[in-house]
Amino acid sequence: MAYIDGFVIPVAPGKKDAYREMAALAAKVFIDHGALRLVEGWGDDVPHGQVTDFYRAVDAKEGEGIVFSWIVWPSRALRDEGSRKVMADPRLQPGPDMPFDMKRMIFGGFELLLDTGETV
Repeated sequence: MAYIDGFVIPVAPGKKDAYREMAALAAKVFIDHGALRLVEGWGDDVPHGQVTDFYRAVDAKEGEGIVFSWIVWPSRALRDEGSRKVMADPRLQPGPDMPFDMKRMIFGGFELLLDTGETV
């Protein structure tokens, strides 16, 4: 059964294009290591809530963009194996020009509960 990694990421002002380039490279690396699909969404209708919201979840600063993304894996076991390989892959080692603060990214792994989309 498919397994999902989900992320919410604050992106520095003016770094949308840099993030897109980095995401395209990351997508190739994840696919090379077993992921089935990656989706990156740039927030354009992300409301500020009264109690909590995406901005608070990642301690977003004024002007930062919000990215909501997920990676689909064939199974949790293949995700665990693939993730180890991704983290060791030299193509994805963080550098000083990262378009976001990795410490404020939130992420988690999720069992597939319902999917009305295409079967992969």
